Amino acid sequence: MSTTGGRFVGMQSPRVIPYLLGKPPADEDEYIERARSLFNLIGSPGFERDDDDFTDMFRQAFRRGVSPAAAGRQLGAIVAAGNRTRDLARIKAPTLVIHGSKDRMIAPSGGRATAKAIPGAKLMVIEGMGHDLPRGAWDQIADAISENAARAEKGKSSEEAA
Repeated sequence: MSTTGGRFVGMQSPRVIPYLLGKPPADEDEYIERARSLFNLIGSPGFERDDDDFTDMFRQAFRRGVSPAAAGRQLGAIVAAGNRTRDLARIKAPTLVIHGSKDRMIAPSGGRATAKAIPGAKLMVIEGMGHDLPRGAWDQIADAISENAARAEKGKSSEEAA
């Protein structure tokens, strides 16, 4: 769910921008409703979402502490990071890039560009997944991570034998 920082890949849907630049929610109920509205836009349309779990998760997040300046800081960090394509090319570890086919926060072109920038990276696009980790995709994601870890272990064993 990331991108290289290149100017022409991974662009979010224009409909997301008001959520990133809007006034922060004033209280817990407003926070939960705003999160629900945002995730109706950027979440995974191809997977079920348990509304009670969703509400509980964002209620806990609010009660742990919400920084009204967090979104602005994150946007600033993204802009300041610039294009990371050259840096990504230096990654030597077996890499799995996971991206949702329906991600409106970071378009799938960002995931494709990231995988292309990392030598030997594998790209896994999960059909129907947005900018979240829906429970219905957990097994698929866990299996892919396990396979990637096995690639890393196999590479490590080959290096040790040499």
